[in-house]
Amino acid sequence: MPVNIKRVYEEAKKDDGLRVLVDRVWPRGVSKEDARVDEWPKEVGPSKELRQWFDHDAEKYDEFKEKYKEELKSNDEQKEALEQLKKWTKQHNKKLTLVFAAKDEKHNQATVLKEILDHQ
Repeated sequence: MPVNIKRVYEEAKKDDGLRVLVDRVWPRGVSKEDARVDEWPKEVGPSKELRQWFDHDAEKYDEFKEKYKEELKSNDEQKEALEQLKKWTKQHNKKLTLVFAAKDEKHNQATVLKEILDHQ
């Protein structure tokens, strides 16, 4: 069973399992109550510099993906947050939903994290 991804603006459902927000900053226009997020390991999100460079430009996605994976390996806080995410994934038998705010559902950090978690 693969890990799910879902925009934070979509309705939370029981079958989402553990809902983990993978954005470094809280999404605009959504209350914590409405988001129904169980965990928020802020540090797992890409750095401010990488987010600003990427700017949700689909043409930069492949390079973003590589840079983000490098951050997850080399930055201690991000590495630790990713390890925690891996633990939750195992504890919940992949019944986990990575929640994000980006409009582009294919080119964002959640898709990178999903790929990592699905292949662990």
